[in-house]
Amino acid sequence: MPTIDFSKSFLTFRIDTLKKPPQTTSHQPPYSLNNARIQLDSVCDVTEKSTGKLQRFVLGASCKTERVGVKDDIWTVPNADFIPVMSTDKFLNIKTYAYIGQEATVQLYGLNKPQPDRQVGNPNEAFDAFKIHVHESAGEWLETPEKIIATTFEHHPLTAVTEYETDRYRVALTYPIKTFNVNERHNVYQTDTGPVLFPDLSRDPADLIAGMELTFTAFNCPEWIEFLVRVSNDVPGGAKVYHYSKALRMDGVRNRIFRV
Repeated sequence: MPTIDFSKSFLTFRIDTLKKPPQTTSHQPPYSLNNARIQLDSVCDVTEKSTGKLQRFVLGASCKTERVGVKDDIWTVPNADFIPVMSTDKFLNIKTYAYIGQEATVQLYGLNKPQPDRQVGNPNEAFDAFKIHVHESAGEWLETPEKIIATTFEHHPLTAVTEYETDRYRVALTYPIKTFNVNERHNVYQTDTGPVLFPDLSRDPADLIAGMELTFTAFNCPEWIEFLVRVSNDVPGGAKVYHYSKALRMDGVRNRIFRV
C-alpha cells in the first residue's frame, strides 16, 4: 500500500528578480536568483463532497528569515519563524515574530507596505517557478498495537494518516511521526508530533488556504485524536504571542500508521 515518504518530499520555489520583482521578501535579495527547497512536514487533502473536487495543501518545514549568500549578518532583524503552505494555485506564508504586531515594523521589499504575518498570494505571480513534490513509497499498514510497537523498535520511518469529515468536506491529514511513545508491556502507543496543517472547514473551497492553522497531534487508538492548535495567547505586560495551546478532541476519525 503506497504511503508518503516525507524524507523525499519537498516544495521548491524560485525567485529571479531579473524576471519579476519579489513579493514575499523583507529585504533586497543579495543575488538576483535563489531556489529554495523545503522539506514537507505534512500534507492535507480536502475534498468537497458535492463536487468531488480535491485540493492538496502541503506544509513546509519551519526555517528562519535570512539573507542568502552574504558574508555576515545572515539573520534578518527582527527575525521570524517562516513556515510556507502551498497548493497548486495559492500560497500562505506564515511568519511568526517575537510577539504579535512586530511584523508591522517590517516592510515588504519593493512594495512599500508592512509585511503581514499571514501572506496569501498566487505562486505563479510571486515566484519565477514553484514545484510540489510528494514522494510516495511502498508502505505497510500496521493494524495492531503489537505491529506498531515492534516496527518502532526496528527503527523504520512511520507515517500517520488521520481522516475525518463534515457534511461538506472529507479530510485526510498525512504526516511523519517524529516523536512516538510505545509500551510493549501493556501494548500502548501514542503519537506526539507536528506541526500538521489544520483546515478551517467553515470556509469555502477557494478560501481554505487562508484559514489553515498549525497543530500538533496525539492519538493512541484508531477512533479519536487530540489536536493542540497554534493560537494567539496573552502574556504578562499586555503582549500577545502565538503558542500551541488550544486543545481539541475529535471523535469518529480514522487514524492509521504506516511503515515506510
